[in-house]
Amino acid sequence: MKRILLLAALCFSFASTTLAQEELTTFILVRHAEKGTDDARNPNLSEIGKARAEKLKTVLASTEIAAIYSTPYKRTEQTVAPIATSLGLKVQPYDPSNMDLVVDVLKAHKGKTVLVSGHSNTTPIVANFLLGVEKFGWLKEDEYDKIFIVTVSDIGKGTVNVLSY
Repeated sequence: MKRILLLAALCFSFASTTLAQEELTTFILVRHAEKGTDDARNPNLSEIGKARAEKLKTVLASTEIAAIYSTPYKRTEQTVAPIATSLGLKVQPYDPSNMDLVVDVLKAHKGKTVLVSGHSNTTPIVANFLLGVEKFGWLKEDEYDKIFIVTVSDIGKGTVNVLSY
């Protein structure tokens, strides 16, 4: 009888853990890659930036990404274009000043992974919003290599890992 109760407890624990893992949503937040000098307001990526965008595609190649969002600028869209093309996904626009959209994205992609391309100021703001704390400041002007991996069960309930690529 004790064995059956122990087995039942282990099965319940495993089922609870599996359910909790399915409810976790991962946001991969990146700042756009290096920008060119062709337009002061809305530049394309530089050659170095294009290489970084390809590197991002390689880094994320084995990640099951359900959706890709970008601010409506050439440099942010071009940063995620290679991975979007390789996955057959459309890059969807988002307004980083509207955090309601982040809540909507979380609801729409609950339990999945979402890639978001932003800027030196918006990327940390989205990470902070998801975490529910002011943990990150703006990125330096020449800092293009950070990936914020924020995993949440809900807004304000999550963890973050920051990687360089």
